[in-house]
Amino acid sequence: MRLYAGTSGWAYPTWKPEFYPAGTPAKKFLQFYGTQLTSVEVNYTFRALPTAKMLEDWLAATPPDFRFSFKAPQRITHLKRLRGCDELVSQFVATLEPVRQAGKLGLLLFQLPPNFKADAELLSAFLFLSKLHEEGAAPIAFEFRHESWFSENIYTILREHNAALCIAESDDLLTPDVHTAATHTSYRLRRSQGYSVTELDAFAQRFSALAEQRDVYIYFKHEDEPTGALNAVQFLARIQAQAAKQ
Repeated sequence: MRLYAGTSGWAYPTWKPEFYPAGTPAKKFLQFYGTQLTSVEVNYTFRALPTAKMLEDWLAATPPDFRFSFKAPQRITHLKRLRGCDELVSQFVATLEPVRQAGKLGLLLFQLPPNFKADAELLSAFLFLSKLHEEGAAPIAFEFRHESWFSENIYTILREHNAALCIAESDDLLTPDVHTAATHTSYRLRRSQGYSVTELDAFAQRFSALAEQRDVYIYFKHEDEPTGALNAVQFLARIQAQAAKQ
């Protein structure tokens, strides 16, 4: 099993010079990012699907063991709200096929809006979509932002489909630390003030142990300030230091 960490985006000129070296051009951001972090969550796909050329460039800019996770389009999660999404899901999955073939496909994240209350029957029906279960399909995770979803009934449905509960921490909501997928888990660490050295040390111990059982994807918050990216770098340094002691 593996542990992947990064932020939710990389195209931030304001991350210079604390994260990106001062002279780094924007077209080289991802290449540098890939030397520091092991994964990125692509929020671009929430509003539009990437072109084949965009994916080709992203793949070329990153090392072989890098992973791209993608946020599901808002048409699926926010507009249609998981109803009648067969064609949209198929299009989303098909668009990312070059990433899967390159061995760099991480999670597909379905982030529901805060006013979307729990609907177990709807969730179950959505998870039966065939495109989510084809051979070699990407692992999936759900980020629920209404507390009505945090129930054993919902966790059981996720377990039945090997779908992860995205464990998200923000200033407003903390998802229960429940692992519903056998093969992977997902964390989104979104606290606006970032994380202390002590907290990053604790994360390193906790997530290293978890990665012995399943793949772990961890994404720190992206902002105009590079706090999240620097937290991710510090976190991975602690993971490497722990591994060196073993």
